[in-house]
This record gives sequence, structure tokens and C-alpha cells, in this order.
Amino acid sequence: MASLREIKDHISSVRSTLKITSAMKLVASAKLRKAQQAAEGIRPYTEALSEMLSAVMGNGTGSPLLRPSANADPSPQSWAPPVTATGGYDCARNSRPVAIVAVASNSSLCGAFNINVIHKVQELISEYRAAGVDVEVLSVGRKMAEAMRKAGYPSPSDYSDLVGHSSFEKSAAFAQELIDGFNTGRWSSVVLIYNHFVSTASQKVQVETYLTEGEDNCDAWKASPSGGVPPAASLAGGAHPQDGRDDGKAVTGSEGMAFHASDDYILEPSREEILETLLPQVMRLRIHTVLLDSIAAEHAARTIAMQTASDNAEDLLSELTLEYNKGRQQKITSEILDLVGGAQQ
Repeated sequence: MASLREIKDHISSVRSTLKITSAMKLVASAKLRKAQQAAEGIRPYTEALSEMLSAVMGNGTGSPLLRPSANADPSPQSWAPPVTATGGYDCARNSRPVAIVAVASNSSLCGAFNINVIHKVQELISEYRAAGVDVEVLSVGRKMAEAMRKAGYPSPSDYSDLVGHSSFEKSAAFAQELIDGFNTGRWSSVVLIYNHFVSTASQKVQVETYLTEGEDNCDAWKASPSGGVPPAASLAGGAHPQDGRDDGKAVTGSEGMAFHASDDYILEPSREEILETLLPQVMRLRIHTVLLDSIAAEHAARTIAMQTASDNAEDLLSELTLEYNKGRQQKITSEILDLVGGAQQ
């Protein structure tokens, strides 16, 4: 049995830890409110931009840069053929790597927030490697970068500032880097993995395709003249879901997203010119939305983790206090018995 001095030191240590976890819970709660406000504040703009995109797309035709597609499956079986040096499509196995954008946090003490998304990335990497496809991981967040570096997939750049000090300018620059890498043939597709904020008590690991080549591109190239710009890539998960709507013709993307076509719009300038500007903007906004979503999920996970730690500390403190009081009472009783015994002698 531990001595009273040891129990008293343990009580003091637990009390100090309880003060820290309680303070961290309050800080995380305040940051969570700000993160939720940021995510909710961008939603009206996302919805308006999605409505504009739906109207401009009309019958679902695409853009020379990006085209919405129903193919939003990030699994290896869903890939389209790569672009060859002559500008056509190679219908053999895809030889270009897949870019995985893995979003975690810069710090720990947030429960299973980081480990869940790290495990998901490792699972997806195993699937790709089993299919004979190379993978390049772009780690957003220091915890993800450290884990992927140990696994042999170092990030080409440091993207920790995207979640440390988020802003639309940084998100847009990162999105443009992804788009440029895809359009230049560096990657065959781009997949996003991040924690989606469901509620304060729930965060779900989300896997979605951000950029991929449409599954019908090979047949399109066979029927088209050789050379030129390849048929557009797919836009998967670009805009905010328009839940509860069924008007017009819908072209679906990942996570139930739908672009609803509208009738009788006069477009000035041409549809293609508008899409050239609008689609990249949607893609940049999507990255920013994902980062804000992950940041909100991180603060929610840290709030719950610190709340749980505080509750456990209080329970432990009660047990130690009870043990200390019992030990102290036993010691006093022993001393009284010694005094009584000595007096009788």
C-alpha cells in the first residue's frame, strides 16, 4: 500500500493535470465555435456558386479544364486511362501515381482524430499498392506528415500552415497546385481524406475523389481526332450538396452532390468561357471547405478528449482522496491504540 505522502503527492499531481485539461477544454470549445461559424459562413457562398454552376452547365456539357462526372469512386477499379505523350489516351493500366491529400492536425491531445485518418490513409495506400499503382501523399498537418514520413511517403512540401493558419488565399493556392499537377499529367487522380465534422461528439473520416479522368474518356478519344486537349477531367465533390432538390437534370458527384441543370438561360460570354472561370473557383472553394471542416472536427475532438480527461481526473481524485482519508484514519486509530496500550502498562 502506498504511503500517505505518496498518495498526497499523487492527489496534487492529478489536481494540476485537471486544471490543464479543464483549461484546454475551454480553449478548444471557444475555437470550435469560431470554426463552426467559419464553416457556416462559407456555406451560403458555396450554395450560390453551386447554383450558378448548375445554371451554366445546362445540359451537363463540360469544360476543356474540368467536367462534372458521376465517377467519384476513389477505388483503383474506377480509374480512367492516362494521357499519352501524343495527346491521346492510353487504355492500358494507369502508370501515373495517385495523389492522396491527407488532412490531419498540427498537434495532439485530440483523441482518435489523427490516428483514424492515418489508418484510413494507410488502408488506401495498401489498396493502391496491391493494384500496382504508385501513390504520392500530400500531408496537410504535422501529425500526418510525421506518420507518412515514417511509412516511407514524405510530403513534397510543408502544408501544415493550411490547418495552422487557414485562409482562402492559402487554400486557393493549394487547390491550384493540385489542379496544375493533374492537368500536367503528374497525377492520374487526386483523392481527399479528412475528418468530416458531424457533431461535437462525432467526426467521420471522409474519402472522396477531388479530380479524376472520366471513365468514358478512352472511348471518347477513340472516336475523336488525335491530338489536342484531352476530354475534360472529372469534378468530384466540388460544390455544396443541394439536398432535397429534384428539379432539372442532375449530374451527381461524390457524397450525394448534384448539379441541377436549368432550362432557357442566355449565357454571355459563351458557356465554355464561363466554365473556364467558374469551375476552378469551385475547385478552390472545395479545398477551403474541406480544410474548414477538418479544423472544426479537430476542435470538436479535442473538446471531447479534454472533457473525458477532466472527468477521469475528477474520478481519480475522488478515489485518491478516499484512499488518503482511510489511510489517515487508520494511522490515527493506530496511534490512539498505541497510547491506550502504553497507559495501561
